[in-house]
This record gives sequence, C-alpha cells and structure tokens, in this order.
Amino acid sequence: MSQPAVSVTQLTKVFPVTKHLRLRRKGEKRFVVAVDNLNLNVREGEVYGLIGPNGSGKSTTVNLICGIFAPTAGSIKLDGIDLRSLRPDQRVDAGVARTFQNIRLFGDLTVWQNLWVAWRDDESEQGGRFSSWFGTSGSRRKRIQSILEFSNLGQRANDLAANLSFGEQRRLELARAYAAKPKLILLDEPAAGMNAEELQDLRDRILFLKENGVTVLLVEHVMELVMSVTDRITVLNFGREIAHGLPEEIQQNQVVQEAYFGSSENAG
Repeated sequence: MSQPAVSVTQLTKVFPVTKHLRLRRKGEKRFVVAVDNLNLNVREGEVYGLIGPNGSGKSTTVNLICGIFAPTAGSIKLDGIDLRSLRPDQRVDAGVARTFQNIRLFGDLTVWQNLWVAWRDDESEQGGRFSSWFGTSGSRRKRIQSILEFSNLGQRANDLAANLSFGEQRRLELARAYAAKPKLILLDEPAAGMNAEELQDLRDRILFLKENGVTVLLVEHVMELVMSVTDRITVLNFGREIAHGLPEEIQQNQVVQEAYFGSSENAG
C-alpha cells in the first residue's frame, strides 16, 4: 500500500465571525468552526475526493493546506514535511499547487507567459536563474510545450489569457498548476460552469495527472465527475467528517444522502 502523501491530523479552523450558519459562544465571543478535527490520509498518486454541502468546510480545508489560512489546531504534512511553518510560496516549492473556484489567471499575459511564471526551478537545472527568467532555458521551454499539449492550448499559446473562452481559461488554470511540477494538486471545484464535453476533457486530464504520479485532492459538487475519477472520498458537513470510503460506498451512505437532501422524515 502506498504511504500517505498528504497527512492531515486533527485539523481545526475557527473564525471569529458572526454571519455563518454554525455559531458557538465562548464567553462573550461568537465564532464559527469551519473545519472541526479533520483527519485525512491521501496516498501518493491517489485522486481523493472531498465533498459535502455548501458551507461544509471543503474550500477552507484547501486554503489551510495551501497556506492561505493558518490552522487553529492540528497538523498538515506533505511527504512527512510539516507545512504549517511554510508560507504559501514555500509550499509551492515543497510541491503544493492549486486551482480556484473563481478563475485567477494573469489576464494581461499570454497563455505561454502564464505557464512560464508558474514554473518552479530545480536546483539542478542548468543555466540558473538568468536563463530561467530570461526565457533561454531549453528544459523550461520543452516542459511548457508539453503542458500546452496536455491542456490542448497550443494554438492559443500567444493569446492573452483574458481573451480565452471560459473552458479554455479553466484548462489554463489547471495547466498552470501542473507547470509548477507539483507533488499535490488541490482542485477546488474545477468543473464549475462546464458543459458535458468540457467535463469529459477535465476527467481525462485528472486521470492523466494520476497516471503521471501527481496526487490530487478534488473538491467538487459535480458527482458524475467525483464518482468517475476518485479512489476514495471523505464527506464533510458543518466542518466535520460524516463519512469516508470508496465512491460506491459513499453513494449508498444514508448519512451522506441526508446531509445533501435532508431526511425523509423532514420531507414534504
């Protein structure tokens, strides 16, 4: 069995805010527990699903792993390295890349340039920083060309990212994450707004990442995609795990069905 690439232990995030569904009181202070004592062990090369109703803590978990938020408690490790003391850019260097629910590209840069700035240098790469930043690195150019092929954006390489269609921008965002040569890619609702053909293309690209040894943590509401690509799934509700298992087990889980659709006793 593969060793965990990602180990999340008793991860907790508390926000001192009021406009949330789940509020607690601690003295005079109101706060929300967005992620509550979460444990995840994602194996190397696995596509792991993290699902749940809106507001269940999925995106907060992604933001904790990539360093946008600091955890209130718990640990996050990638290949045994504790990520908590690392800045977001240092986590990229450690092998963490991500996409966003809302596309965040450099609209005034070309497709090629978006991939170029995402490149993560290897210390062993010949030519050093000069060739890397001034575009003379042959290995970087070769790698970017392969990523353009991966994303089917070769014909748009010199077009501004802002001029791409929605589906092309989604592909570029995934390609940009892959350009960082990650060990782990966090996909935060990558299928949002996609049609059936785009959804099939996304499925193929996720499986390509898996075949090439990249570990994927997939946050998604499109169950057709989740059930077709994931190896295992954890389900959250109000920040807590309510189920985990194989896709077919999750599909039949009564607790999960009630979290999404409500219990039959409350229907009608």
